[in-house]
Amino acid sequence: MSRKVRIDEGECIGCGSCADLCPDVFELNHEIEKAFVIKPEGGDEECILDAMGECPMSCIFWD
Repeated sequence: MSRKVRIDEGECIGCGSCADLCPDVFELNHEIEKAFVIKPEGGDEECILDAMGECPMSCIFWD
C-alpha cells in the first residue's frame, strides 16, 4: 500500500504556499481560502516535502 498526501483543512490558513510549490498536487480554493489535495497519490516527492516544509501550519502530511 502506498502512502497518500493529505492536508488537515481545519488547520489550513490558505496561504497557498503548497499550491505555489506543487501545483500538480495541491490547489488553493480562493472562495473558502483553504488548500486541498488534487492528486492524493502524490507526485514529485521532493516537491511535496518542500511544500510540507514551507507550510506555516504544518498541516500537510503523509497518510
